[in-house]
Amino acid sequence: MTEPDATGTTLGYEQARDELVDVVRRLEAGGVTLEESLALWERGEELARICGHWLEGARARLDAALEREAEEDDAADDDASPGSDG
Repeated sequence: MTEPDATGTTLGYEQARDELVDVVRRLEAGGVTLEESLALWERGEELARICGHWLEGARARLDAALEREAEEDDAADDDASPGSDG
């Protein structure tokens, strides 16, 4: 699963995160023009959105897996209840 950015480039979570770290580092270092700072800020916002999308997807997958596990545990508990043949 990959998430395209505004330029159409497909970025994985780690790629987007690493680029975001670089953008923040460059902004914190200063020494760039106002126009460059604005472009970096906009790129950082896009990268943060991509990272957020990845994290939301990961959270949804984890929640689904935990829900399936809980349902399987409930089914196993029902099978092992007194009065059953199992």
